[in-house]
Order: sequence, then structure tokens, then C-alpha cells
Amino acid sequence: MSVFVSFLVIGIVTGSIYAVTATGLVVTYNATGVFNFAHGSIGMFLAYVYWQLWQGWGWNPVVALVVVLLLIAPVCALLIERVLMRPLYGSSLNTMIVVTLGLFLVLYGLTSTIWNQTVTRNLPSWFAGDQVSVLGVNLTYEQLITVGCAVGVALALWLLFKKTRIGVAMRAVVDDPALASLTGARSGRIAGVAWTLGFMLAGLAGILLAPGTGMSIQILSELVIFGYAAAIVGRLRSLPLTFLGAMVLGIAGSLAVGYVPSSALNDVTAVLPMGLLILALIILPQDKLATGRVVRLRAPKAASLNQTLVGAVVLVGAAVLLSALLTGNNLYALGEALALGLAALSLVMLSGYGGQVWLCQFTFLGLGAWAMTKVDGGSSVLGVLAAIGLCAAAGGLLALPALRLRGLYMALATLAFAALMDSLFFTNASVIPNGSLTVGRPDIFGMRFTTTRAFVVLIAVVFAACLVGVGAVRRGSFGRRWVALSDSHAAAATVGVNIAKTKLGLFILAGALAGLAGVLYGGMTPTVASSQFQFVNSLVLFVGVVLAGVTILSGAVQAGVGLSVIPLIAQHIPSFAGFTYVLFGAGIIAVGRNPYGLGRLYAEVAAWREQRAAGAGTDGAPCAPPTACADTPVTPKVSSVG
Repeated sequence: MSVFVSFLVIGIVTGSIYAVTATGLVVTYNATGVFNFAHGSIGMFLAYVYWQLWQGWGWNPVVALVVVLLLIAPVCALLIERVLMRPLYGSSLNTMIVVTLGLFLVLYGLTSTIWNQTVTRNLPSWFAGDQVSVLGVNLTYEQLITVGCAVGVALALWLLFKKTRIGVAMRAVVDDPALASLTGARSGRIAGVAWTLGFMLAGLAGILLAPGTGMSIQILSELVIFGYAAAIVGRLRSLPLTFLGAMVLGIAGSLAVGYVPSSALNDVTAVLPMGLLILALIILPQDKLATGRVVRLRAPKAASLNQTLVGAVVLVGAAVLLSALLTGNNLYALGEALALGLAALSLVMLSGYGGQVWLCQFTFLGLGAWAMTKVDGGSSVLGVLAAIGLCAAAGGLLALPALRLRGLYMALATLAFAALMDSLFFTNASVIPNGSLTVGRPDIFGMRFTTTRAFVVLIAVVFAACLVGVGAVRRGSFGRRWVALSDSHAAAATVGVNIAKTKLGLFILAGALAGLAGVLYGGMTPTVASSQFQFVNSLVLFVGVVLAGVTILSGAVQAGVGLSVIPLIAQHIPSFAGFTYVLFGAGIIAVGRNPYGLGRLYAEVAAWREQRAAGAGTDGAPCAPPTACADTPVTPKVSSVG
């Protein structure tokens, strides 16, 4: 019994850290409607700042804590809210998710650059060796402080939301901003307070967790995953239920350490947060069908058949020419760019056309590569078909929760699926021995594509054919149904669109494309490491596609090129370890003001050409070049299913 009590008490301590980070998520979401995917990286960054002040510069630990939580965190929060987040209010879910992911990448890259990760750092305890007995269990003063912080935060926030004017106003603003403003609520001030509280709680959670992690930026950043699960238990509204969810996670993880066999411990502890998140998403009631929304920009038009054919020919021609000129790593980067472009094309279908936020695309690439290795020696067309079929089936299975999960809940569900696959599949030695896959190149009509140049040309031809095919589907009735779902589920259902059938077809087709991309991606090298399919890479891919233009076919090409070329550039800047993360993050931050990425530029050029053909600009005078027309205001319109 004493052993059980000891693990129970330790679980409460761990759950307290999860509770602090989860309540920060809930506060920010309640007041602004923005779910902050960068919450964990904020805590990680502030924990490193605290280490620098205390261990690096020799400050008093209490003074350093006060400066970090009461000065640096609020200043950073107000700056980010004013410059980055405020333009997002009222934007689409895709835009808000992408920008917070961009902030995650910026902080991750800056931290890895400022604090060299090859140097070992540790955050010592305040009270080394001091303990007190609680229910027969010896607890350190730090553990007691952790529990006290969680209880104090929960009570303070409950009082804030229930008993204070600004707390009630924070709840009112997210429910109905227009109505709240009529009562005198200042939305800007309220949002600033919410982001300040969120940053302070993220920093507190990161500092509490840091001593037991060896200052690992990966562990500190992934702390937010536990916060996601606890926050969803409270439906992003209820602080008591959020606190309960955090305690369930902490206690379950502690009991697993004590009672689960060591051979299965890693799997169980990895499944706990994602399992709770998925269970909460499935059981808890979801929002009703969303109605039409006001959009500030017109999405680019669907590419015509002639445009897609010309683009496909140019793509293949460029691949043939470059493959003849490039060698070594540069030739490999070209093939990787084309394979990742095919994966990005599936995201164009899902997110650009269908409005579905998928954060697990690299998981599908890994499934496709794995299936290829298991059939007929790993170098057969049958293996390609198996990869396509397996990933299409996986996409169909993910479509089932998508029938009731939408928006943010669907994004979290796909993130949970990716994290689960990382823990249970890609790191499982019985599934992928030695942590790597040997993916062969398919034998097509006796052609083995043994040379890298020939295989690169094959990838280009396949990619070009898929671009033409997806463009044809987008122009057809099925593609118009995807856009209808993206605009408004309610409106689509009203005009007779079969939502279940449309989503199922979209997910299956996108999964099949991702599986094919995985075969080609894996075939570029003799072996591919399972670590290449981690969920963080899925986040980078999603960010890259949105930046390049998630609503246009050429956005897939540009995303693939960017994801492959930027790492090559980073190799020539060894002093800037986080160059890739910071560059992608800084680029995606611009999406807050331009949700269509480079697609907006193409739309403006097309609009300018139409105006010029008509003989006049927006004010009756001849239209200037597109750079001059770029700031011409666009009248908001209500998107429809038409």
C-alpha cells in the first residue's frame, strides 16, 4: 500500500505541472479564440532565459524567477499579441493554426541557436536535499512548491473568471466580440491580459519541468502535448475539468512506472496523453455545423486544363535538365523536392480545397515507405500498390472521426495520431529493425531505375501526372464539393452535398497520394531513418505548404523545393543552427496578414490582367501593374457553396 501511495503522490506532483500548462492554454483560448500551438515552445524558451539569468550570469534564483515571469514574459506576450496575433482575430482556423505553428518554429530555432545544444546544461534544485514526509512519502520542497503552484493557479484563475469584471469580460469577448464591445469591453486590452497570463503560466510550467529534463528543448517543447489532452478534457472552457484531466495524466503516468513491465513502459507512457486526447475528442460533444463566414480575400481560381498541362511539361523538362547538371547531394535534393512536392499536393487537396487541417502527413509517408519494403522484395510495382492501398485505407479510417470532428478538434486528432505512430510504430524495433528502412525502387516494365538521375525523372513524371489529375478533379463536381465544405458545412448540407461521402473520398484520395509520395521519398536513398517521419516534420511541411500557397497547385511544387533547398543553404551557415526553423517561422508569420501565401500574388496578377483587358482599374482609370494594385482593398464577401 505504501508503494501505491508513493506513486500516487508523485503522480500528483507531475499532474500539477501539466495542470499549469493546460490552464495557460485554456485562458488564452477563452479570451481570444486562438489555440496556441506554440505554448510549449514559449515555456521552453522562458526556461532557458531563466537558466541563463541564474546559472549563466549568476543572478539570485528568486530574482531571476521574478524577472522572467513578471517582466520578460509579459513584455514578450504583449509584443506578440499586438504585432502578430491581433491581425488574426476573426481569421480562418487554418490561418490561426499556421501562425502559432510558425511562432513555435521561431522559438525552437532561436533557442537552439542562442544556446548550443551540444553543451550539457542542468537546472539545479533550489533546496538540495531538503525533504518532508507526506503520507509516508518523502517529497522535496520543489515538489511541494509545484503542487502549491498548481492549486494556487487554479484558484486564482477561477476567481478571475467568476468574480472579477475583466474575467467576465474575457469570457464574453470570445463568445460574441461585437456584443461584448457594445457593453464597453475593450477587446484589445482583454486579449493582452489573456496572452500575458498564458505566457506567464507557460514559463512557470517550463521552469518547473526543466530540472528533470536536462534542459532538453524537445522534451520542454512537447510538454504542451500533455496540456492539449488536459485542456480538451475541459473542452477548452472548464478549469476544474482541465485540472482533473491533468491529474489523471500525471497519476496514470506515475502508476505506469510502478506497475507496468519495463518492456512496455515506454509504449504505455507515450500512449497516455494521446490516448486521453483521442478519447476526449471522441466522447465529448462537438460544435454544431458551422455556417458561412466572412473572408477578406478572394481565393485564387482553379487552374485550367491548359495551365496544368503547361505546368506539368515545364516541371518534367526542368527536372530532366537539372538532373543532367546536378550531382551528389544536390541531385538528391532535387529528387527529395519532387517527392515532398507530391506529399504537399495531398495537403493542397485536404487543407486548400477541403479546409481540413492535417498535421500527420509525414506519418503517411512513413507508412507508404514501410509498406513498399514488405511486398515482393521491396522493389516491385505491387509494393507501390500496397503502399497506396494501405495509406488510402488509413486515410479512410481518419475520415471516420472527421465526420464529427471539425476545425481545431480535427487538427488535434491528426496531431495525436502522428504522435502515437511515432511512439508505437516508427520507434518499435519489431516493426522497423535498427530504426531504418531499405526502400527499393519499383521495377516498371523491366526498367529498374538503378541510377539516381533516372529515378528523379520518374518522380517528376509521376508528380506532373498527379498535378494534372488533381487539377481535373478540382474543376469537376467532386472538387467543387470540397470547396463547399471548406466554405461552410451547413451551407453544403443545405444544398444537398453528402458530407460523409465527400469527406471520405477526400481523405482516401489524399492518403493514397501521400503513400505514393512515401514510396518515392524512401526510394531516393538506400536507407531512410524512421526519425525522418516524426510529427515535427509534418508541422514543418504544413507550414511550408501554407506559405507557398495552399490553395494553388504550384504551391505544392514551391513547398517541396523550399523544404529541400533551405536545408542545403543552412549547411553553409553552421553558426546559425536554427536557420531553417527561423526562416520558415518568420515566413509563415506573414500569413497572418496574407492567408493565401504566394497564391495571393498570382490572384492579384490575374485580377490585374482582367482589369487591363477590361480597359480600366478599380477607380475607372487604367490599372497600374500588380505591385501598385496589391494594396487595393477587397470588399469582404460571404463565402458560399457556389
